[in-house]
Amino acid sequence: MPSPSSDDAASGGPGQRGALPALPPELDPRGRRVARREARSTPGPTARPARTGPARTKLIVLVVCTALSVGLVAFAGTYWWRFHQFKSNLSRLDISAAQATSPGDIDGGDQNILVVGNDDRTDMTDAEVHELHTGRSGGSLNTDTMMIIHVPADGSRATLISLPRDSYVAIPGHGKAKLNSAYPDAYTAAHGSRASKRTAGANLLVRTVQALTGLHVDHYVQVDLLGFYRISNAIGGVTVNMCAAVKEKNSGIHLHKGKNVIKGVQALAFVRQRYGFPNGLGDLDRVKRQQYFLTAAFRKIVSAGIVLNPFKLQDLLGAISSSLYVDRSLDPLKLGRQLENLTADKITGKTIPTDGFADTDVGSVVVVHPSAVQAFVNAVVHPAATKSATRKATAAKSTKKATSTKTAAIDAKCIY
Repeated sequence: MPSPSSDDAASGGPGQRGALPALPPELDPRGRRVARREARSTPGPTARPARTGPARTKLIVLVVCTALSVGLVAFAGTYWWRFHQFKSNLSRLDISAAQATSPGDIDGGDQNILVVGNDDRTDMTDAEVHELHTGRSGGSLNTDTMMIIHVPADGSRATLISLPRDSYVAIPGHGKAKLNSAYPDAYTAAHGSRASKRTAGANLLVRTVQALTGLHVDHYVQVDLLGFYRISNAIGGVTVNMCAAVKEKNSGIHLHKGKNVIKGVQALAFVRQRYGFPNGLGDLDRVKRQQYFLTAAFRKIVSAGIVLNPFKLQDLLGAISSSLYVDRSLDPLKLGRQLENLTADKITGKTIPTDGFADTDVGSVVVVHPSAVQAFVNAVVHPAATKSATRKATAAKSTKKATSTKTAAIDAKCIY
């Protein structure tokens, strides 16, 4: 039987069951040059063809989708953590005792949120004391800002119903007095911790407002006036359009005619000014300023993408939580979902009807009549029925075609 040739053995020819390793060039009997040339022309056992065409495209898509998925999970996780931290840091007040005295629930699934602001300075930081040139002990428990935010069940719009602080009303257990005295009266009469005193004040104020308006208060939000200062700083300022230049020493406001971006000290002055208004209505003019500021701030928060910026959102939530006291059942996330389609153009501002001023044993007051207030509020929460009745009354008086008017946003025009 003939033995395999050296060529067959070296090349893995037909006389071999498997290829043998190639000889080093210096030992190859054919010469170094031939061996090196064959080594360069023979592909190695680990060589793989480069990815081209559809294969490369699929790989890129897989990498991008994976990166996006990881990013979205991290983004959602960051937001969940920030909102969870915000919610857990809120100070809660139990207003269930006051809610039990409600005259009824005339608007069903709608939400009525009583927003209250006072000049409590006990939680001021050292930096705020320095910038505002004031002390922690110079504030007041009087609720100088009071408004009901009425939100229908579908969250399509919101109405800010302002309650003038000097409204002369019946306060349960205290006779008739200014509306802004209900909270401090109960606060000072209560015993225990400051939280207990705040709870007592909130309950008496909620009872008073429910009796005055006929509305059931679903939620309670208390913010000290420093909240305006902190929120305006957190969102980088709020744009206000002044009808005329204003400079008033008591509040410290100093703004030029036209558009101004206000924050910090000037934002606080804008919502606190009571003197120097052209028509001299003081408190009634101030509630318009407060409605304007809240609407403009809401517009800034939505339009500037603050909610989608984790860092700006953290500043905003920090500013809010440090100034807020809310009722136990208020869920910020649930309320946020209800308001997700709300825009600043769908926020309207109203003030309860008043009947001039009067001098009483508690000083100068704003005269209000509960029956008129309740009729007004009923029209606000049932706009469709009110419009229908108005159209019928108009048609009965005149055959002229009525022209509809669109309500402008609160901050659409200039303000004094």
